[in-house]
Amino acid sequence: MKVVRNRHGVLAVISFLSLSAGAAMLTMIPNLQPFEDETGAVATFNTAGDIHKDNPFFRPLGTNGRTCETCHQADQAFSLSAQGVQRIYERTHGTDPLFAAFDGANCPTATSTGRDAHSLLLERGLIRIGITLPAVPEFQIAVVHDPYGCAMTTDATTGRPLISVYRRPLPTANLRYLSTIMFDGRETLMPLNNAQTISANMVFDLADQAKSAVLQHAQGTAPSDAQLAQIVQFEMGLTTAQVRDNAAGSLDRHGAKGGTVELSNQPYYPGANDALGADPTGTPFNSSAFSLYTAWEKPSVNGNRYDGRDDWNDNGRNAAREDIAAGEKLFNTRTAVITGVRGLNDNPALGSPASIAGTCTTCHDSPNVGNHSVALPLDIATSRLPGYESNNAIVTGLQQLSAPDLPVFAISGCPDAANPGSTVTYYTSDPGKGLVTGKCADVNRGKGPILRGLAARAPYFHNGAAADLRELVNFYNERFQMNFTEKEKRQLIAFLNSL
Repeated sequence: MKVVRNRHGVLAVISFLSLSAGAAMLTMIPNLQPFEDETGAVATFNTAGDIHKDNPFFRPLGTNGRTCETCHQADQAFSLSAQGVQRIYERTHGTDPLFAAFDGANCPTATSTGRDAHSLLLERGLIRIGITLPAVPEFQIAVVHDPYGCAMTTDATTGRPLISVYRRPLPTANLRYLSTIMFDGRETLMPLNNAQTISANMVFDLADQAKSAVLQHAQGTAPSDAQLAQIVQFEMGLTTAQVRDNAAGSLDRHGAKGGTVELSNQPYYPGANDALGADPTGTPFNSSAFSLYTAWEKPSVNGNRYDGRDDWNDNGRNAAREDIAAGEKLFNTRTAVITGVRGLNDNPALGSPASIAGTCTTCHDSPNVGNHSVALPLDIATSRLPGYESNNAIVTGLQQLSAPDLPVFAISGCPDAANPGSTVTYYTSDPGKGLVTGKCADVNRGKGPILRGLAARAPYFHNGAAADLRELVNFYNERFQMNFTEKEKRQLIAFLNSL
């Protein structure tokens, strides 16, 4: 039990809830309620106070019993972890609405509630997304690997190919920092690129996203405008982050600025600290996009701590705090050799450079949040397969991942920029934004997510290819030749877990 003070100075007594006590089983969630995860605890600040489940977000608005909460649970940073899915399966023997065959099974034709039929959801927290190919795409698409028998079917309404891809549910918290709605941007109907219009456009986009979720994932009819407005208002009031680390303790102690309350006060505007120079204020990019734990950096040679306190070593947490601070510094400053990234290395506005010397914050530039503050879908190769790649950095990066067995598509007929007059074929488990626009330039590209609350929502990447943060760090280390030592990997993981 812990006494905390929220942003309005209100004291509350908080008890930590264990991993087995899921948020979905509570009828009310106290504001700032911590939920234990593998490395500490995650919590949510709600601008409206305690979360009472009378909002349409928590009501079944469709025909299969699902609510928004089904895939967006408070104890999992308002996303869905594979571990959380497994707990639900054990508790309900696979009968929870989460496992509805329509998209909770590997294929919608599944008739069993057994584990095999839901292996992608159980093992990687993946939901099947069916996307109809645009009427006149610039490319041809063919299936080269179909492990479940439904990789490409026919849309009953349009008669066009219906492509099955498998993706992780994105958090429904911290939404006010978004520059793109959905991994492939398909719900960014009104642009989120202007400080004067972002609030109204965000409400419009999120309302359409909520409606689409009810129509598709809940297999319902369109909610009322009033219901959509309530859902969006609730989501926009949520701020979620890790608040406690098992080794370092509370993440807002001794000058640190981790945790949920600090994040709720984080300034943001579209283009903030943009790595490519699009900050509308003209402020140049600062690679030190994260500044949460500078107060925890290693002491100077005379032994004085940065905050000058004499109680720094409470409960022996000093070394863990220093590791987190060191990991933050690595995230901000370690050079990444960026090659073969579609959206950057083939970007004419940048001169289509073969190689870019960047850092983690080149793509995660939004201060203390971690997504890109300007819509910039990228292909860092997490949807690709090593057997089809010639870029050694991509091959060795992919070999660090324990990617699930997903369908593989061949995207052909696209111009080969390296060989004018020729075409190229992409082999991918998820064509990304290309499925939405039908454009070759968008194949495999998707947005980078907000990084807060990572510890509560493994696995990682849009397709769950990284089972844990160790795999994720190993991927980036090889993919972008970052040359981390084992100690540095441990420090970087400690930092990512603290977000």
